Amino acid sequence: MTTTDTAAPLRRFARHVKRAYSDGHDRPLLGYSAVLAAYTGLVGLAAVIGRARGARLPERFSAQDTILLCAATHKASRLLSKEAVTSPLRAPFTRYEKATGEAEINEAARGNGAQHAVGELLTCPFCLGVWVATGLTAGLVFAPRATRLVTTVLTAVAASDTLQLTYDRAKQRLA
Repeated sequence: MTTTDTAAPLRRFARHVKRAYSDGHDRPLLGYSAVLAAYTGLVGLAAVIGRARGARLPERFSAQDTILLCAATHKASRLLSKEAVTSPLRAPFTRYEKATGEAEINEAARGNGAQHAVGELLTCPFCLGVWVATGLTAGLVFAPRATRLVTTVLTAVAASDTLQLTYDRAKQRLA
């Protein structure tokens, strides 16, 4: 039996699953699978490196670290997925649609397969939040001081954004 012969049932099964799942809509399931595999591979690589370096997981994270991690994940996810200044990072996978507010833009995923799946990931702050939180959490294990610096900066920027928007709203109400 050749490799092609053994792969044929798998391809038929994948087409069946895609048809059953997507109900005629073009969904890049193979691309999503590639993105999931990349995430799993990176987490696995971090675990292998951590084990080789003798890194120990903390018993627990402090409330301060958790709060910083939450705010930093929110800010980094929006910065990476919505800010105009980071659009060059998304451009190979997205298409500009319009400005949507304070320094943010809407983009749509383009292409198909993995390109489309990555485009969806990069334009979704909720989706990207998983990757950012995982990276920052790994940072707290491998390099806690540097990661606390980064999370503090991102938290300060998020707080600054909130104050800027609050100031603008107050100015509009007084005008």
